[in-house]
Amino acid sequence: MADQYKEAGVDIESGAKAVDQIKSIVKATQDANVIGGIGGFGAEYSLKDSFAKFKNPVLISGTDGVGTKLLLAIQANVHDTIGIDLVAMCANDILAQGAEPLFFLDYVGIGKLNPDQMKSIVQGVADGCKQAGLSLIGGEMAEMPGIYTNGDYDLSGFAVGIGDKDQLLGADKVQAGDVLIGLASSGVHSNGFSLVRKIIKDAELDLNKIYPGFDQPLINALLAPTKLYYHAVNPSIEANLIHSIAHITGGGIADNLARSIPDHLTAEIDRSAWQVPQLFKSLQEWGHLDTADMDQVFNQGIGMVLVVPKANVAAVKANLDAQSQAYYQIGKVVKRDGAAVNIK
Repeated sequence: MADQYKEAGVDIESGAKAVDQIKSIVKATQDANVIGGIGGFGAEYSLKDSFAKFKNPVLISGTDGVGTKLLLAIQANVHDTIGIDLVAMCANDILAQGAEPLFFLDYVGIGKLNPDQMKSIVQGVADGCKQAGLSLIGGEMAEMPGIYTNGDYDLSGFAVGIGDKDQLLGADKVQAGDVLIGLASSGVHSNGFSLVRKIIKDAELDLNKIYPGFDQPLINALLAPTKLYYHAVNPSIEANLIHSIAHITGGGIADNLARSIPDHLTAEIDRSAWQVPQLFKSLQEWGHLDTADMDQVFNQGIGMVLVVPKANVAAVKANLDAQSQAYYQIGKVVKRDGAAVNIK
């Protein structure tokens, strides 16, 4: 039967080999709250210490994928960083609500399971979990010939954190006079790649070429993994220095920051406060896009925005400096004047 299953496209032995190869990688991410190991029907994580820490504990969860950035990774045969993107898309979201990270689970759907390739993918996920303060406690590898071709795969993930209900961040805490601190992105992150791929095709770009203004081939710049902000931002969250956070994903600064601002206030953004990275300028030029299009699709060099009381700005900046996180003071919160976010 195993031979017939293999002929049908599913290799049980390769799956077992892949699991064996990633056991040590996964274990290296786990804290003392992880119970058991890989192989059970469900992953177990103790909340005893976490619940004792909070007066009114709340679990905060987020799930996401990588999107069509995966197609470029597969095309370039680069599989060891795409897992970082996966973790970042989930972990940065729960961080934006003030969550203390707990654990992460991943899912890989693939056409033909290659143990070495799978090891690279999971290594990226593990690296992302370390950067996010998450324990990788479980996951699923599904070999599905007929849904995916032999070279294709897809990733999704699920992150869980915890916080005190009264201390969670959000728009309800934001006040007029709060200062906006933008944290530098590491590139395009994991949003807008359907447009990126269209630009590459239409402009007939060479992914292996180093274009003017770049210090690396275009494919390397595009595949730079999404920045994880946990270590840079968590000290300020723990010190109750921040009112709200926006993770800048699809929809750009305006759409995402609007989710972190109450209806009676406006976030005023000074576009001159930071230099848009060359990658975005080139994409705009190659794609013949106007600035409004760029703002709607890409992060434009700002991967996260902290909404900070004016009195706490110096302390937040000191925490960011201590973690070598690049940042810009990009604006302020004022009484509502038209849109929720104005970029000038």
